[in-house]
Amino acid sequence: MNGPGTFAVSGPFSGYGDGVIGIGIGRQRAVGGMLMLGFAGFMGILKIVLMALAAFGLVDAAFRREDAFRAADKQNKVFWLIILGIALVVSYLFSLLSILPIAGAVASIVYLVDVRPAVRQVSGGGGWNRRRGGSSSDGPYGPYNGGR
Repeated sequence: MNGPGTFAVSGPFSGYGDGVIGIGIGRQRAVGGMLMLGFAGFMGILKIVLMALAAFGLVDAAFRREDAFRAADKQNKVFWLIILGIALVVSYLFSLLSILPIAGAVASIVYLVDVRPAVRQVSGGGGWNRRRGGSSSDGPYGPYNGGR
């Protein structure tokens, strides 16, 4: 009973039954290939996300002031630049299933969740909508005095 998509098994149990395993080999390989393709796509997207996380942390740390890191008691700027730079390189070079990209992801998350908010608070906010001095009645060309 060797039809298409089946194969005979010879061995110690070949005398019991007809010795045929009824799994379609072509279908099994196609499903396995689709699962591996989906897994590889997911891992590729995850690798891009982790690289973006490390790159964002690296650029953010590069534009922060050195004294803000010391005032927030969060190591120093050079330390975080080195750690985040290594995290970026490691997440690019190595597979995500090894330990080094996982350690880099942990370092990037620690920077973004713990260090960045503390440094922003010490340095007076940050971001695109930060006010640079003045009072709330200042207009674009100086203080607004109500038409007086």
